[in-house]
Amino acid sequence: MHTVTTNGATVPALGFGTFRIPGPDVLNIVPQALKAGFRHIDTAQIYGNEAEIGQAIASSGVARGDIFLTTKVWVDNYRHDAFIRSVEESLTKLKTDYVDLLLLHWPNDAVSLAEQIGALNEVRKAGKVRHVGVSNFNTTLMAEALKLSDAPLVTNQIEYHPYINQDVVIDAAKKAGMAVTGYYGMADGKVFSDVVLKDIAARHGKSVAQVVLRWLVQQDGIIALSKTVSEARAIENVAIFDFALTAEEMAAIHALANADGRIVSPDGLAPIWDKAA
Repeated sequence: MHTVTTNGATVPALGFGTFRIPGPDVLNIVPQALKAGFRHIDTAQIYGNEAEIGQAIASSGVARGDIFLTTKVWVDNYRHDAFIRSVEESLTKLKTDYVDLLLLHWPNDAVSLAEQIGALNEVRKAGKVRHVGVSNFNTTLMAEALKLSDAPLVTNQIEYHPYINQDVVIDAAKKAGMAVTGYYGMADGKVFSDVVLKDIAARHGKSVAQVVLRWLVQQDGIIALSKTVSEARAIENVAIFDFALTAEEMAAIHALANADGRIVSPDGLAPIWDKAA
């Protein structure tokens, strides 16, 4: 498994995402994903499956120390006391005394960013989390968070797939020594019918999903999340380190980006997004 080194953290470049995977499916697929070779598991308080993730990891036979575990604090828990309490609850559910990475899930201007970052730093200092970061932040919020944080911020987790240009955020993250973690890599299934991607996949004898995940991790400082409830797909998704895309193929996939490519932008949560350069 390739890794990305970012502000003091070494993160497996390919993670297993669990958004919208219900508890019973988590109990089935997470051990299978770990067996297939995944060593980075991503969840969040709002996903409602932390307890099952904890159970699945505990029964997987893979040592906790060999797994990079990420969770995210939900926006309703950003006030200091609620934040600390919510992290304790997450640790209890996850059956662990620390998480490797804790993120602020979305911006929430009802609580000052200073208070949010302060609590993030506090749980890190207490040893409850090893590394901290943000998710769904634009470059303005990233810059503010970086200024406010004593601890280095490891990543900004954002929507990233072939149809969205995230160069502005990626460049800002790079300058700060941060990685970008991409979610929604399959663009809600849109990639599977794409002629350009199908052609590249055929050339390499790989699936479209493998090509997209390879495109993501082949970029400097990018961590990719994949998601499936199928054991066969989990095995397929992790098998992306035995081939490489050419510079021309990388460029052809980048060229699929368009101004209307964003899929995830919930009202009341999304910031004012950066425009592509």
